[in-house]
Amino acid sequence: MVTSPDEDPARGAQRAGKPTINDVARLSGVSKKTVSRVINRSPLLNAETRERVQKVIRELGYVPNPQARALALGTNFLIGLIHDNPNAQMVLNVQQGILEALQGTDFAMVVRPVDRGSAALLDDVRHFLERQRPYGVVILPPLSENDGIARLCLELGCRYVRMGSAALDDADHMVASNDREAVAEAVQFLYDQGHKLIGLIAGPHGFRSAAERRRGFEDALAAASIKLPRSLIAEGNYTFESGIAAAEKLLDLTPRPTAIFASNDEMAAGVVHAARERGIGIPDELSVIGFDDTPIAGHIWPPLTTVRWPIVSMARAAALKLLAGQGEAGESVAEPSMFLSRLVKRASVAPRPKG
Repeated sequence: MVTSPDEDPARGAQRAGKPTINDVARLSGVSKKTVSRVINRSPLLNAETRERVQKVIRELGYVPNPQARALALGTNFLIGLIHDNPNAQMVLNVQQGILEALQGTDFAMVVRPVDRGSAALLDDVRHFLERQRPYGVVILPPLSENDGIARLCLELGCRYVRMGSAALDDADHMVASNDREAVAEAVQFLYDQGHKLIGLIAGPHGFRSAAERRRGFEDALAAASIKLPRSLIAEGNYTFESGIAAAEKLLDLTPRPTAIFASNDEMAAGVVHAARERGIGIPDELSVIGFDDTPIAGHIWPPLTTVRWPIVSMARAAALKLLAGQGEAGESVAEPSMFLSRLVKRASVAPRPKG
């Protein structure tokens, strides 16, 4: 077959079979190494060369081999999620945010649960990082509060971002929320409704989120000159069942609290369940506020007043921070490091009962 001399060489390459990096290099008039640099978004290229190669890639419909790219970069196109958290909905929300950030990229997510109480924790994380060679990892609380994991990531050259309820690192390695201030606002709302006997269901020991939310609760009561008896504090572990158990203790008190703040929505739902079992009306006899604004807050009855924790947005930003070096040369998008939670008022709060 004789090929017309004015035939588009790109079409000829397409007809010959699946285009390769060799085709891109030949038609661009550059080396394979230069094409690889364009694909891997290396800054060591001038704009004219980059555009010429990208144009050929588009015309050929060339799709880079992710395995070959991984070999060239010495890493895999994986974003790891490392966690040990009893709140399943929180972990799912984080996964949603990360996957939103990865949409349209070559990256995939790999989830690695670990045991934060294990003496072999750092060895487990090291094994994961060395075996999977992720491009970067998002570390969930309370693991994110472990400086040893951050140091291990630095030692192995693995990008990382820590998520938390307070600032844990520099801006490039952290996304955080203002839990303390948000809870103070929620408890102030209860006080403004006339409630002075307010119970707290705290989160689990060792969680910075639990500590920050408790401090916010205490800040609001101190600002209102209300003393907080130890009897009005019950411990929970962020599960529905622990919310029921904690509510039982608070509702056994005489006088019992007229309002309860629970450190997450799962435990707040447990409060609603325990109150209903005792025939205590919500919000007429007991007001309840949670934290997170997970789907359960809108599904229970009455709908739950809660603090909306922007966890999906935080997770998306964490992943985008990891991918920051994957943008075009000269492109710089600064992802926020601090996210503001806000009170969402629903039907589970009413003015303090008279009498």
